[in-house]
Amino acid sequence: MASKKQKAYKLGYDFRTQLELKIMLLPAVGLIFLFDFTPLFGLLMAFKNYEPIMGVKGIFTSEWNGFQHFIRVFQNFQFWPMVRNTLGINLLGALVSIPATLVFALLLNEIKHRKFKSIVQTVTYLPHFLSWVIFGGLFITLLNTTGIVNFLLMKLHLIDKPIPFLADPKYFWGVAIGTGLLKDIGWGAILYLAAMAGVDQSLYEAAAIDGAGRFKRMLHITIPGILPTLMVLIIFAVSGMLNNNFTQIYVLQNTLNLPASQVIDTYVYQTGLLQFQFASATAIGLMKAVFALLLLVGANALSKKLTKSGLF
Repeated sequence: MASKKQKAYKLGYDFRTQLELKIMLLPAVGLIFLFDFTPLFGLLMAFKNYEPIMGVKGIFTSEWNGFQHFIRVFQNFQFWPMVRNTLGINLLGALVSIPATLVFALLLNEIKHRKFKSIVQTVTYLPHFLSWVIFGGLFITLLNTTGIVNFLLMKLHLIDKPIPFLADPKYFWGVAIGTGLLKDIGWGAILYLAAMAGVDQSLYEAAAIDGAGRFKRMLHITIPGILPTLMVLIIFAVSGMLNNNFTQIYVLQNTLNLPASQVIDTYVYQTGLLQFQFASATAIGLMKAVFALLLLVGANALSKKLTKSGLF
């Protein structure tokens, strides 16, 4: 009994002594409820005959229609092409960006000249802080048929005529993956470098004494040491297979490359905000969230089984 009283007293004491801190948290908690939990009521639109003219009240008062919006989405002729584009860009992007970022971080970690290393880091970090409106607009100019890329390729006699990189659908996936990698490779390397900093330095010293070169030390010490971080990033990449960088795709997209650039996110934007079909857009978003959750749980389970490390 005394133990329960002591626990209750300690709980009350902690609450009183940390009251100011808890009050400071209230605005943040309120914003989370306002912007993260309140919009969840909008998911009802996916199962109702909702029309924008009904207003907010119509979300609760409109008639139920079961899974008709989901069926309509599956029957839409654009559905499977946009799923293919979404998965294709994300899957190929992950297969390229994760190894490239890892190799870049490994090489950057081996640079001993601090000033040169700092310059490389700064140069590669900078694109991350540019908006896609600026960064994408720059590449639209560079990849234009009259841009510098085509000019250099023709001067080097690698091509006979300009390549319409953003006008031909067959080039769009490569452009999207390449620009995404260039923009975020430096920023993505930060996580790997932070994980490398936590690897026991005595392991490197012991390996060097045993005659292991830099490559062997990276292969047998650095990579195993950062494996938990690598697996978490892979899990996030798998769970985000249905999520594209909307701003990137929207900036690079045009009517000529639409067969290869129409992804789920841009389709939701066009359906919901441009065509005012809020119910159909909500249904697509809900399906995407459910599949993302399944991918997250599955990737985490597979990671724990293969590497004994995971997100949860």
